[in-house]
This record gives sequence, structure tokens and C-alpha cells, in this order.
Amino acid sequence: MELSEFKAKIFALLREDEEFRYAVAGMLGLGEILRRLEKHDERFEEILRRLDRHEAELVKLREDMNKLREDMVAGFRRHDEILERHAQELVKLREDMVAGFRRHDEILERHAQELVKLREDMVAGFRRHDDEIAKLREDMVAGFRRHDEEIAKLREDFNRMLRVISHIREDQARLMKRVDSLESAMISGFGEMSKFAGLTFEEFVRKFLSAGLRRAGEIPEGAELTRGFVDGEEINLFLENPLIVGEATSYADSAEEIMKLLRKAEAARLKYSREPRKILVILTAKSNAAKEIMKIAEEKGVELIIGKTVD
Repeated sequence: MELSEFKAKIFALLREDEEFRYAVAGMLGLGEILRRLEKHDERFEEILRRLDRHEAELVKLREDMNKLREDMVAGFRRHDEILERHAQELVKLREDMVAGFRRHDEILERHAQELVKLREDMVAGFRRHDDEIAKLREDMVAGFRRHDEEIAKLREDFNRMLRVISHIREDQARLMKRVDSLESAMISGFGEMSKFAGLTFEEFVRKFLSAGLRRAGEIPEGAELTRGFVDGEEINLFLENPLIVGEATSYADSAEEIMKLLRKAEAARLKYSREPRKILVILTAKSNAAKEIMKIAEEKGVELIIGKTVD
């Protein structure tokens, strides 16, 4: 056999016979290298397969990102439209608020002017009443007659004043404390004057409140607060329809008066099966007692009028 044929035979065996190829490689010290290369080929193919999977996942991720970007753009567009509408609504709201504040400023200015006029009228009225009381002391008989005329005139003035106070209360709640203080001052002043008119304080309060409630339309025309009895309890200020339970006292140095009123109101509620309107009028109260009475009145829904407080 020629050398060329032998070489060809050897090359053919190397290509076709794996066992022979490894035997030759082992003789040449290449067997371990070939086995490692085959393992590297297997790992490389596994890496390629993983890369293919990663590429597919990246394509899917890119598609998801594109979809997310489209959704975000659409969402931002919707939000821009909503924000634009809100901006327009805020502009309109600001315009309405400015117009509202302007109207309220005008109303408050009118109220302030009415209060100034009311205060002037009250000061003038008290000055006139002081003069009349001085004359009454000089001549009791003639004074009583003149005082009756002055009380009738005073009631007319007070009717007008109650209408003004009612209007102020409806339009501006912040003026309530001032009106309450004026009302207390009037109760104090009128209570003192009632001594010279031949009326007890209790009688004066009944007439005073009855007239005011009728004018306000809170009791029927012709209705009058009277002294009443419920389950043996005497009530100074009583009306059955609408149900009103009240007390009038010239002096209070503790919370006993309001507790007594609440007890009588509960008796009336049980008897008539409806909640009564509760009113407490005190001509003079000690400061500490007044604070406690006001706290209880606020908690229990009692309408409270205190003429003045003393230490």
C-alpha cells in the first residue's frame, strides 16, 4: 500500500471512527482537550438557547413597554383634559367667591350701620327712661300714669327693635353675642323699671316674652304665657300650645334655678308627650353661678337671658 493511500485511510478513520479518533487523540495527549471542547460546545449551545429565550422575552418586554407607554400617554392626555376642566372650574369658583364676598361685605356694612343706629336709639331711650324714673320718684301717682304711657311707647320701640334684631340674627350669626348682651342689658333695665310700674319681675317677664313671641309669630295671636301647674309643680312661664316651660327669677347664686327648670320641663314632656321649649330669665346672677348656668343651658337647649352678673 502506498503512503498516500495509507494517509487517506488514516484520515478516513479519523473522520468516521470516533473510537479510533479518540485513541489517536489520547496518544497525542488531545483526548482531554477534545472532551472539554465538546462540553464547551454543549454549554455554548445551552447559552445560545438561553439567549434565544431571553431575546424572545426581551421582544415581549419591549412590546409590553410600548403598550405601557401608549397607555401612559393616553392616561396623561386624559389627566391633562381633566386638569384643564378643573382649572376652568377653579377660575369660575374664584369669580363666584369674589362676587359672594362682595355681597357679604355690602350686607355686613349695612348691618354695621344698623347696629350703630340701634345703639344710638337705645342710649337715647335709656336716657329718656332715666329722666322719667326721676320724675316718678317725685310724684308717685302722676308718675305711675306717665310711666304707663312710657311703657306703652317703650313696647312699641321694643317691637321695632325686636324686628331689627331678628333680621340681624338671620343674616349674620356672628352678631348673636352682641344682640344677646343687648337683650340682657334691656332685661336688667326693664326689670328695675318694673318695680316702679307696680309689676313683679315675674309678671313683667310674662308680658314681655308673650308680646315678643307673638310678634315673632312663635305663638298664636292672643296667646299669653301664664303661671301653670304640671303634676303639682308650679311653672312661672307656661303655654300648652306650643308647649313652653319657663322660669323667671330676680336672683340666682347657684345652678339650682336651671336644674329646677329642667325638672319641670321633663314633667311637662312626660305629660304632653312632646319636647317643651325651655326658657330661663334671671335678672341678676352671681358670676360663678352664671358661668355654670350658661354651660348647662347650652348643653340642655335652654334659652337663657341674664340681665346682669355680680361678683
